[in-house]
Formats: sequence, structure tokens, C-alpha cells
Amino acid sequence: MADPMRIRAQQKGDVTEVRVLMAHIMETGQRKDSAGNIVPAHHIQTVTATWNGKPVLSANFGPAVSQNPVMNFTFKGGAKGEKVIVTWTDNKGDTRTDEAVIS
Repeated sequence: MADPMRIRAQQKGDVTEVRVLMAHIMETGQRKDSAGNIVPAHHIQTVTATWNGKPVLSANFGPAVSQNPVMNFTFKGGAKGEKVIVTWTDNKGDTRTDEAVIS
């Protein structure tokens, strides 16, 4: 299981700003190891975020995204004390879900 995501959600007026750091190796499947063997692809494919059960973000990633990607997004709404839930799924079927309380 991957390390927890670091999520920060802050309310600014009527908008909530969210910053997410996802711990993932993000292998492209094109790199070779020291023995000359191709390192298999292992990267995040989908990212979703919800607030109060409503989707506020849906993104598709590919192998060109860097290791431990950082993503910022905003959405209208949100109040202090409410939760934002972020989930990613990678090409091997692994998934990770974490949440943050809006401050």
C-alpha cells in the first residue's frame, strides 16, 4: 500500500482550494534497470475528489506524470470542518483514498 496522500484544503471566500501530494513511483515502462531489463509500467491512471458526496474533480493521468505528483484544484462551495476525499487508482489496480478537513 502506498504512503498516505498529503492533502490540504482551505476555504477562501466561496471557493475551496485543495493541494494534494500523492506518493507514487510513477514508472513509465520505458526505463531500464542496471541489468538492462525494462522496469514495468506502474503509474496512477485516475484521480477523483469528492466533497459532501459530490464529485468536484475527475482526472486521467498517464505515464508522463512525474514521481510523487502534486495537484492543485479549486471548487465552489465547501465550509470549514467539511471533508474533501481524494482517491487514485493505478494501472496495476492499486488504489488509495485519503481525506482532509477544510480549514
